[in-house]
Amino acid sequence: MKILVAVDGSKPALHAVKYAIDLSTKLSEPTHITLVSAHDDTGLRHVRKHVPAGSIQDHLRELSETDLKAARKLLDKAGVPHDMVIKVGHVAEQIIRTANAGKFDLVVLGGKGRSGFSDLLLGSVAQRVASSASQPVALVK
Repeated sequence: MKILVAVDGSKPALHAVKYAIDLSTKLSEPTHITLVSAHDDTGLRHVRKHVPAGSIQDHLRELSETDLKAARKLLDKAGVPHDMVIKVGHVAEQIIRTANAGKFDLVVLGGKGRSGFSDLLLGSVAQRVASSASQPVALVK
């Protein structure tokens, strides 16, 4: 089974990673987990002409690597095979595109991420992924 776990460095995202680890230990078939971190560059597009080429991409990559660090540590400790993908663009859209391109069986993400204050019941990224993904989606508290 191929599981895609969206990670943004938040506690709910780490709960999602733990859920995927637990699920992988209960399945009889081999499981591979891919972590995806996406950052939206929309707000930074206006500064592109004022900074050296590639510096925004480098900054967003560093943010993603920081977000992925704790999740990777959990997977390494559990001995679960995994890899990671870093994307730039609209976060929900990038998660869905990655899930489709990689032919994942399941998408797992935290019900609320860092921007959880903007939605009272369900994070906007989680809501968009759950309503638009073709794969089953598990939202973890």
